[in-house]
Amino acid sequence: MLNKVILIGRLTRDPDYRSTPSNISVTTFTLAVDRNFSNQQGEREADFIPVVTWRTLAETCHKYLAKGRLVAVSGRLQTRSYEGNDGQRRYVTEVVADEVQFLERSTSTAMGGGFPQNPGNTLPGPGFEPIDEEDDELPL
Repeated sequence: MLNKVILIGRLTRDPDYRSTPSNISVTTFTLAVDRNFSNQQGEREADFIPVVTWRTLAETCHKYLAKGRLVAVSGRLQTRSYEGNDGQRRYVTEVVADEVQFLERSTSTAMGGGFPQNPGNTLPGPGFEPIDEEDDELPL
């Protein structure tokens, strides 16, 4: 059996960080992921996917991610249920992330002005720069 999800999208809001009663870090956020097709009006639609990260990855995401940030997430799909305050059974489907990759450099001082120095399960790392194909220093 296989349960693997890979998504690329932008955060719809800043991540929500908390700790469990046993002091385990957990961060949740929602990714807006564009669909590969347009609707009848020619507009692209998006799906809004909830993502959960745990422990060190949760702390890294809380520290370095913010609304609008482009990321790639890989993990597994999980469905769980709980009883709401009104006594009704609620079902939640979410991605439990194993890896979160930062796909663009941050310029925000609130986010430290770049990538984490010890990113854990995040990539790319410090010093990541896109290759300029017109660069005269590239080998032939």
